[in-house]
Amino acid sequence: MKSEAFIRILAGSMILLSVALTQLVDVRWWFFTAFIGLNLIQSALTGFCPPTFVLRKLGWLDASGLIRFGGAPRN
Repeated sequence: MKSEAFIRILAGSMILLSVALTQLVDVRWWFFTAFIGLNLIQSALTGFCPPTFVLRKLGWLDASGLIRFGGAPRN
């Protein structure tokens, strides 16, 4: 899976989760929605995306931008 697709799925899921939490738990969960939106904007402007940083640290993101859950294949 390409990292861009994973990031879009992750961001969309987090936004849907925060909207549900706003409706079901507390209205202050809108701050989480705003945080996600601001993170998407800064990522587009700077090119730095925290989830890809985490994926790289875990060894799941290879040099071509493909996600390999569990790390690179062993030969």
